[in-house]
Amino acid sequence: MKNGFKLDWLVLPMIGVVAVLVLWMITSSTISKELPSPGKTWESSKPYLQQPFEKRGEMDQGILRFTWYSLVLVAKGYAIALILGTPLGFMLGLSKVFTKAFDPIIQVLRPVSPLAWLPLGMVLFAGAKSGVSEMAALFTIAVCSMWPTVLNTAVGVRAVPQDFLNVAKVLKLSRTKTLFKVLIPATMPYMFTGFRLSLGIAWLVIVAAEMLTGRPGIGGFLWQEYNALVYEHIILCILTIGIVGFILDRLMSVVEKRFKVA
Repeated sequence: MKNGFKLDWLVLPMIGVVAVLVLWMITSSTISKELPSPGKTWESSKPYLQQPFEKRGEMDQGILRFTWYSLVLVAKGYAIALILGTPLGFMLGLSKVFTKAFDPIIQVLRPVSPLAWLPLGMVLFAGAKSGVSEMAALFTIAVCSMWPTVLNTAVGVRAVPQDFLNVAKVLKLSRTKTLFKVLIPATMPYMFTGFRLSLGIAWLVIVAAEMLTGRPGIGGFLWQEYNALVYEHIILCILTIGIVGFILDRLMSVVEKRFKVA
């Protein structure tokens, strides 16, 4: 059993990593000479990795310090998305009138790119004395990431068995108690599916938001290095974004399992 566990969780992923590194080396030496090799990328990225929290300048900082800036902004925008999206999803699931009135609007707004929302956010908060770029970024993250939570919550509410609601009526539960004792527990698996998808989108949006606003963070650093044509640092940013996104998804999975157990 232990040997099987090591094979599944250690050996096989290592084989995959080695295969990607070999493909990367072959590509950088044959197909694209401008693509830096893994060794060259490591050498160029060492100052950002060996001193991950170092601050040498506004846009010259350790990779974990940049990541921290981005995570803080994502956490704020994601929280706003859940606060707005969860009640909206319940209203869509509970009211057919509300669904007919607002579902077409949601379907129109849902596919809009963050590159379109961010300029609107800059206009909306242009009158603010400070922090315009941060508020615009929060607006963009919240609007783009809330839709999976809205739609999955609505689907979950509609999937609640009618028997559950009938029992609540028999017990003469108030609307508040029905919500917290029946609807929310029954909808929780759907809600967490939406939460996980929303978190992934929030992390994707932060890159675009920081690139356009020039804020210090993993996206801002990537945009700066792209303009400077430092491909090694671009690859460093891509790998960081991917690894952090994977960790966030795993953490959300752990939280989901805790709630299911509870």
